[in-house]
Amino acid sequence: MYESHFHLRRNPFGQTPDPGLLFLASGHKDAVAGLTYAILGKKGFSVLTGDAGTGKTTLLRSVMRKMPPERVQFSLILNPVLSVLEFLQTAVGDFGIPEVPSNKAEALRLLHQFLLEVNASGRVAVLIIDEAHRLSMDLLEEVRLLANFETEHAKLLQVVLAGQDELSEILDRHEMRQLKQRIRIRLSIRPLIADEVGPYIRHRWRRLSKAELPFSEQSIRLVAEASNGIPRVINAICDNALLLAFAQGAAEVTTTDVAEAARDLCITVDLRQPDRPGLQEEAGFGADVPPPSWDENRWWNQPSGEPLVRSWWEFWRKESRS
Repeated sequence: MYESHFHLRRNPFGQTPDPGLLFLASGHKDAVAGLTYAILGKKGFSVLTGDAGTGKTTLLRSVMRKMPPERVQFSLILNPVLSVLEFLQTAVGDFGIPEVPSNKAEALRLLHQFLLEVNASGRVAVLIIDEAHRLSMDLLEEVRLLANFETEHAKLLQVVLAGQDELSEILDRHEMRQLKQRIRIRLSIRPLIADEVGPYIRHRWRRLSKAELPFSEQSIRLVAEASNGIPRVINAICDNALLLAFAQGAAEVTTTDVAEAARDLCITVDLRQPDRPGLQEEAGFGADVPPPSWDENRWWNQPSGEPLVRSWWEFWRKESRS
């Protein structure tokens, strides 16, 4: 609605996961590197956790998008509240297997045959389960058994479990110890810190507009305070605040717009109060945070020392050039 008013190609603060707008905060960079290593290194099971709205699904889709399609084939399950057969049918279908299995045994046979073919061709098959904290105990056990698909040298199926923080609590239960022992990499992403919120907003804006960002530094500071650094909430507040500014024919989003947008989301903001201590920044609020210095020649190695996977930079440097 306000896109034309603010010279935007489309809404930069939508609520759907958009891998093209992913902002790589420090924790997100680590998660990308870890997932890249786990997938291309054929490590079997890996886990990604984070609070609701921190960007797990966007990050997963971004990793999928950046992987070389001629080498990696994905099956993505977004809603795992399924029976065992429904789960296996979904995985089989998403891998592009044309047959529809009518029972569990047939599903496992088709999946095993497919994985052997993928491995023989030098490719990697990856099953990503989003919202994995919602998996039933029976289904978690079935997922564990998928680790039995292997050769003498590598796992045939790479499994990524992604979910909210309670997934870690579930995996730490005594009855889950067999699955936990198979997990090679555990990663987590957290809400943005205060001095990442400004760069986050600028990053998404610059992707979709050449116009000046309409948020003042004070407005950005208030967005950070109201959102607690959760990207989904940042997007919702910014979206509503832009709509309020547009309705007034204004060219700038004020702190009043942000406060009203937050209140519309049932978030209480007191413009008279200073920022909470946990949101104080060290480098000046809203300043662009320089990325860490990454070594383009860094390699992930197998225990044997054979070069296996370049650092995430190999798969992401095109993003910074676009």
